[in-house]
Amino acid sequence: MSEEAQHSRAAAAVEGQALAHVWIHSARWLDLAERDGLKVMVRGEGCRLFDARGRSYLDGLSGLYVVNVGHGRAEIGEAMARQARELAYVSAASYTNLAAVELADVLAGLTPGDLDRFFFCSGGSEAVESALKIAKQVQAMRGFPKRYKVIARRGGYHGATFAAMSITASRNEQYFGPFMYGISFVPSPNRYRNDFGIAGEEGDLRCAEALEQEILAQGPETVAAVIGEPVSVSNGNHVPSPRYWQRVREICDRHGVLLIMDEVINGFGRTGTMFATEQFGVVPDLMTMAKGLSSGYAPIAAVAVSARVFEEFKKQDVALAHLLTFGGQAVSCAAALKNIEILQREELPRRSAEQGRYLLGLLEGLRSHPTVGDVRGLGLMCAVELVKDKGTKEPFGVGPAAANHPYCRRLSALMEERGLLTRVFSALQLCPPLVVSREEIDQMVAIVDESLTLAEREFGFA
Repeated sequence: MSEEAQHSRAAAAVEGQALAHVWIHSARWLDLAERDGLKVMVRGEGCRLFDARGRSYLDGLSGLYVVNVGHGRAEIGEAMARQARELAYVSAASYTNLAAVELADVLAGLTPGDLDRFFFCSGGSEAVESALKIAKQVQAMRGFPKRYKVIARRGGYHGATFAAMSITASRNEQYFGPFMYGISFVPSPNRYRNDFGIAGEEGDLRCAEALEQEILAQGPETVAAVIGEPVSVSNGNHVPSPRYWQRVREICDRHGVLLIMDEVINGFGRTGTMFATEQFGVVPDLMTMAKGLSSGYAPIAAVAVSARVFEEFKKQDVALAHLLTFGGQAVSCAAALKNIEILQREELPRRSAEQGRYLLGLLEGLRSHPTVGDVRGLGLMCAVELVKDKGTKEPFGVGPAAANHPYCRRLSALMEERGLLTRVFSALQLCPPLVVSREEIDQMVAIVDESLTLAEREFGFA
């Protein structure tokens, strides 16, 4: 048997094991079984991934908006190994470790305003759950036990654990409802389909006014917090005016409501600055972070807590009624420290801004396609809005549901066949690692262009 045949047989065996035993989180088993095997990735380098069969792919989504510094960074692995040899774990209930102390100190120098206290956890959903608990407890400690409600935004995504799913607009009522009590949703900035039919910045500000109306309707004395992503990927990467977030901050302050900004995807250079909040001129009370915190080299997340919020716990000498086993795990903290060192040393937030402008400029050229309704983004977080009809702006579906439309499924398959991995919902997302080169950006956009042309021809749009 030839070496190539042996390699193919070994790859097929691994793929079979994966189909038999690994539960792929958000894919249907039959889809994986019927196509050309489940892809098992074995290596990454920069912006590329390589599967068990040796095929190479451009990672157009940074894994899942995660791998900001790129794949294959040996120095992060070495830092993790050094830490594991010294100390891997101590209980976060009563102790901490040197790597966690150093990471908290570094983060305090990066986060805006007085966000200088860090509650460590393992992932973005845990960070959101933790932020909600902090917000509710501090409101009760301030003498407002009836402040338990949370206002989120339509189209937003905050995770898949129960409370995080409760404040996520695309939550699955069929299987998991009823959700956490006291949740309501308000419009989110959307300059392509504004809820009020108002264009530009004025439409954004109308969304802020709707938030205040909801606080008043619920009763300010019952609202604990408002949560939103600075720029919501799940809602199609609509970039609001800074005045929107400044107005939201004013509204929260006026009514004694805590502002939680979810930077799980936006953070660590993705939008062109270390944190997206910097571009909007506001400082939240609580800020969640994950994904780019370690670029996926280890599971870690955090809630950045403002001094004014933590002061309540100090003043009353009360502990947070919350605990996570792997909060501040030493090896994960070591990975995050080395990851942040790379982000700063290679000026990757600045690079994201520059390469993002280049990517967005190329994507503008796709507007001539009959199924491309809009193009937008900030830094290396760009989206191409897909529509059935440009005149009516009719989408292929709303949010994640659009991924199951035959056109979107075919478009995804065509891009994958040509070596580009990304995600197609109501918008096609391009969020590559911040180390992406212009040549790689050119290749990604060329694949998108060709795939759109083929899919449109097959479905009669051309």
